[in-house]
Amino acid sequence: MSKNLDYAVLLDYYGGLLTDKQKDIMELYYYEDLSLSEIAENEAITRQGVHDAIKRAQQYLDDFEQKLGFVKKIYGCRELVEKMEVRAQSLKEYNIKYMHSISVTEDVNVILECISGTQELLG
Repeated sequence: MSKNLDYAVLLDYYGGLLTDKQKDIMELYYYEDLSLSEIAENEAITRQGVHDAIKRAQQYLDDFEQKLGFVKKIYGCRELVEKMEVRAQSLKEYNIKYMHSISVTEDVNVILECISGTQELLG
């Protein structure tokens, strides 16, 4: 069973919606990089039990993302914010080089502060 690291991201967002046992097993598998055998030993269950728990939790995470779409929305927002930052920086450089407008500089700085704040919120 190869690790799909997309599930680590989904686990970050939706892990709280899993049962404690599922969440623990997923964290050991994705965050601690333990093997199925190591998790089975730690959790006092069979290797097959660990495999089944991971598969079931993965299905739940997929369902949560399909229904709620938070990860897709966050990534989409990040991409838009990055585009805005590039354009704002370009405008700032253009203003410094050609326009020398204090007003434009102040506006661009406010935009860049907002972008920075948004990036912090999006993680």
